[in-house]
Amino acid sequence: MPANLPPAYFEAEKRYREAKAPDEGIAALEEMLAIMPKHKGTDKLKADLRRRISRLRGKQHEKKKVGKRESSFKVEREGVGQAVVIGAPNVGKSALVAALTNADPVVADFPHSTWKPTPGMMLFKDIQIQLIDTPPISREYMEPLFFDMVRRSDVVLVVVDVHTDPFLQLKETVSILEERRIVPRGLEGFYGDNAEWSFLPFLVIANKIDDQPSEENFEIFKSLLEDDWPVISVSARSGRNFEVLKESIFHALDIIRVYTKVPGKEPDLTEPFVLKKGSTLEELALKIHKDFSAKLKFARLWGNRVYDGQMVQRDHVLQDGDIVEIHT
Repeated sequence: MPANLPPAYFEAEKRYREAKAPDEGIAALEEMLAIMPKHKGTDKLKADLRRRISRLRGKQHEKKKVGKRESSFKVEREGVGQAVVIGAPNVGKSALVAALTNADPVVADFPHSTWKPTPGMMLFKDIQIQLIDTPPISREYMEPLFFDMVRRSDVVLVVVDVHTDPFLQLKETVSILEERRIVPRGLEGFYGDNAEWSFLPFLVIANKIDDQPSEENFEIFKSLLEDDWPVISVSARSGRNFEVLKESIFHALDIIRVYTKVPGKEPDLTEPFVLKKGSTLEELALKIHKDFSAKLKFARLWGNRVYDGQMVQRDHVLQDGDIVEIHT
């Protein structure tokens, strides 16, 4: 039996053949299916069109999955915290991240050598902190997902070059972030609806402190800062003040390391439990195992603010470096 297809069918078929994307092809095929006369002569053609639609929808789904997977700005969190390293072009971000972590970002003397985020793990004492090298920040086009990545981070490290007007670099970088409603923590009272803003700890890293002139530039830079900015002078080349920087990042994360011991045995000082600052003994017990919290009677504590083996209750606030012996 002939199909007797109307002219509108062939117009839709032409659009299908000229389609450059799966959704355009699907729309044309569905139109062809709707226009087609309904009788036995079109059964095979209907089945063929439905197969084509199914095949294109599969490609459309795969394309969406790949696009989501390939978003380089969605960096999987690792370690006890995540710090994004941002700054103007050629301030030495990549060299700094390469020196502090196991990452291998492109380090070059020309700007914009970093075009996608590069994560790396920084060792601080017995814990790992994730640093993310990022593309240079500027008023030119910035990928919107860049700012989403900054919002999801725990700490913002703003790198400036002491040789090229660091005060202007800092002012410009902070201004660009503020336009995207990302501001330093502690300024909540200066903005309206706090729900629309992201308040994060900021650390300013003055890089390239390699000689006496750069020391003088750093002192001038500090004198120009009106606000109480936490500033650390470093050299990615020599490793100057790296331990100070690591300590500062750790404190900005607002976390503590707590160690445990079994009664009668030495404490395990290799893998601390990491908790938010201000956490109690009960919260530690819950993190170890949910049954510990229910069965917790008391604990003995070794640390800077207690005498050795002091008995404490579940509401006791723990400190960084405490050794805890839990009794259930």
